[in-house]
Amino acid sequence: MSADIEIKREEGDTKGRYVIRLDGAEAEMTYSRAGEKMIIIDHTGVPDALRGRGLGPLLVRRAVEDARAEGRKILPLCPFAKAIIAKHPELQDVL
Repeated sequence: MSADIEIKREEGDTKGRYVIRLDGAEAEMTYSRAGEKMIIIDHTGVPDALRGRGLGPLLVRRAVEDARAEGRKILPLCPFAKAIIAKHPELQDVL
């Protein structure tokens, strides 16, 4: 399922988000930049119409992959993102 899901990243000067658009709805994870080397994940939202497809964890994993590639660390203030990272030790190197 996840292979055909496109995650877009939109980043401004201080804030950004990862978004999945499916069936006319958007699942998103938003973050703020804290300097050049840190992002703070502050919200993950999946509308009811898209729930149960594993999109939230996909968004978190994408943020972790990008953080690794860019030498950034992640501070997960969002309870959902924090729980996903806590549950998966292989994601914790970016904390």
